[in-house]
Amino acid sequence: MKIAVIGAGAMGGTTVQGLIKGKYFNNEDITVSDPNRAVIERFAQQGVNVTTDNSRAAEQADIVCVVVKPWLVETVLRGIKSVLVPQRQLLIVVAAGVSSQSIEEWLGLNCPPLFLVIPNIAIAQMQSMTFIVPIGASKRDTQTVLDIFNEMGDTLLTDEEHLAAGTTLASCGIAYAMRYIRAASEGGVELGFKADDAKKIVLQTLRGAVELLAETGLHPEAAIDLVTTPGGVSIKGLNEMERAGFTSAVIRGLKAGMK
Repeated sequence: MKIAVIGAGAMGGTTVQGLIKGKYFNNEDITVSDPNRAVIERFAQQGVNVTTDNSRAAEQADIVCVVVKPWLVETVLRGIKSVLVPQRQLLIVVAAGVSSQSIEEWLGLNCPPLFLVIPNIAIAQMQSMTFIVPIGASKRDTQTVLDIFNEMGDTLLTDEEHLAAGTTLASCGIAYAMRYIRAASEGGVELGFKADDAKKIVLQTLRGAVELLAETGLHPEAAIDLVTTPGGVSIKGLNEMERAGFTSAVIRGLKAGMK
């Protein structure tokens, strides 16, 4: 099976990195298309096929993955429309806010089974949270796409109505998590640690929190109860954060991302 990734920018590039690290595709079965030759050259050095011709990339692929800015999707799809073969190809579009209705209108009868997919940049480290919306796809095709992205993290099969919420919660959400890491690291410096040590402490603390919740299935509040003792430092710190609007700020930020 061969896959073409059209667009090697931030999201496209990290997706290709994940595909290279994975075992689903051999490097020689991956084609990357992007107008910036300097960008694609680094993939060529890893044994991946590269081109600046989107149509050439698409016509040779079993799976066509379009990963460009939302305002470029129509131009790219119309540009490869003539080489798409719905009977033998799958189409994946990674672009926030682009509807399946628009895609089907742009491609008409040349629209293959379609998947709207939203990963996050941790896909390069095989740790993405990816949302997948099948449109007119069979169970077999859907399982193929799930298998591809499950190798690069975790997935959630959802509907188009919830895709925007998934985008802000996981795709934008990774930036929100990094902002917490930055804030906590700066706090660690103020507490007397060197910057690199503070970041190391925060990262390992978050890894521990994630593993604890994943392994035990505890609700976060139940896990917090394990740490907070009456009159202790943890509850004082939490209450001070809440007085500053911590929970409210997170929820407001997520809802703002929906807009």
